[in-house]
Amino acid sequence: MSARPNVLFMIADDHRFSGMGHVGREAVRTPALDALAARGTAFRKAYIMGGLSGAVCVPSRATVHTGASVFRGSGDVEDIASPSNYGRLNEKYGTLAGTFRDAGYHTFATGKWHNDKKSFADGFCAGGNIFFGGMSDHLAVPLHDFDATGDYPQSAQYIGEGFSTNLFTDAAIDFLDGYEDDDPFFLYLAFTSPHDPRMAPEEYAAMYDPDDVELPPNFMAEHPFDNGEMRIRDEDLAAYPRTEAEVRRHIADYYAMITHQDAHIARVLDALDRNGHGEDTIIVYTADHGLAVGQHGLLGKQNVYDHSVRVPMIVAGPGVQAGLDVDEIVCLYDLFPTVCDLTGTPIPDSVESRSNADLATGASATGRDSAFSVYRDIHRMVTDGEWKLIRHYRAEGRDKGVDRVQLFHVGEDPWELTDLSGDVSQRDRLNTLAATMTAWMRDVGDPFASIPVLLPGSGG
Repeated sequence: MSARPNVLFMIADDHRFSGMGHVGREAVRTPALDALAARGTAFRKAYIMGGLSGAVCVPSRATVHTGASVFRGSGDVEDIASPSNYGRLNEKYGTLAGTFRDAGYHTFATGKWHNDKKSFADGFCAGGNIFFGGMSDHLAVPLHDFDATGDYPQSAQYIGEGFSTNLFTDAAIDFLDGYEDDDPFFLYLAFTSPHDPRMAPEEYAAMYDPDDVELPPNFMAEHPFDNGEMRIRDEDLAAYPRTEAEVRRHIADYYAMITHQDAHIARVLDALDRNGHGEDTIIVYTADHGLAVGQHGLLGKQNVYDHSVRVPMIVAGPGVQAGLDVDEIVCLYDLFPTVCDLTGTPIPDSVESRSNADLATGASATGRDSAFSVYRDIHRMVTDGEWKLIRHYRAEGRDKGVDRVQLFHVGEDPWELTDLSGDVSQRDRLNTLAATMTAWMRDVGDPFASIPVLLPGSGG
């Protein structure tokens, strides 16, 4: 057994922060994640940096893999309105898996890899039931076995027999059951759930009767205005205006997918214990982004409300404080240096994010002052944890400013219902958040940093 901790890194697709039972905001059953949070540290204000394409998962995962901003972690950005290269990781940056492989870890991956095959091959020395894609029917997942050459030709692809979550979990458990090396392992388990098509097995679907589902306080039949992304695929999963019955059905299906996935997380954690690694493994659970599912009249993640940019982040294992809820702000891409610090693995110089290991161990009580998120060339968001500013850029003439801004007192209005941007008494606060956003934009390489922002009442 190695003296260095192993790593189990689990990442879901479309799982919003509030979609866990222990959070206490939604009636969804997640006993395994609730237990994991109780034995570790749960970060309650973890934000993604967003994405520059409708497939937010691609650039968001790139920030996790590289520890770099969404503008740098993927391929070079020339036109963020049409980022055709966003599957490719920027080779200027090392990867999380590659860092652990170079440090002597046996790196194994299963599940979704929505980035390029070269970065996968560079980072992992083994794998199984690998999915190079964004989404698929959960009962017909196109898979690859591990290819030591790194080529992964189309001719080697096959359709997996079983549900995606089961297949990926089975591969992870097979790895744990068969692992006998002295070197520590880094196990990357990437679910495609609860992403649509939301088709949970019947026993889980039966747990949630749509008629019994409670609508969120911010349910709306339609978004209050055209946010520039009203006809993308995710939004076309239900007709406008949204009906209460239709949204209840979507929520029930979403909860069923989450509970089904949670049952398989329990299987992985049981396998970890069964193989003697329950106490010597850093365990991470997070997601690439959240999902609206009827909130604000939206269904997808192509926006910067909290339901889409705030994600689960649970860390447990040796040295991590048990039963700790952290209300400090952290960012999804902070996980790269955090996991390095918790395992004593050197952090590459290319990493731009900050470690939250001291927060997880209880050695520090201070997180970030703010978080920043983007969606394509139309939305920007900054929050200090108590207040939140959103900018909606003009479809035409962006050099002239923005179409509108929104200001929410999220500390008092967590469902983001009351826009205070037009309240003259909040003008100083709005200006302060605008300055914070500009600082973020300059720091992370956002080309929109130079665009003037005309605030309400200033002629914009």
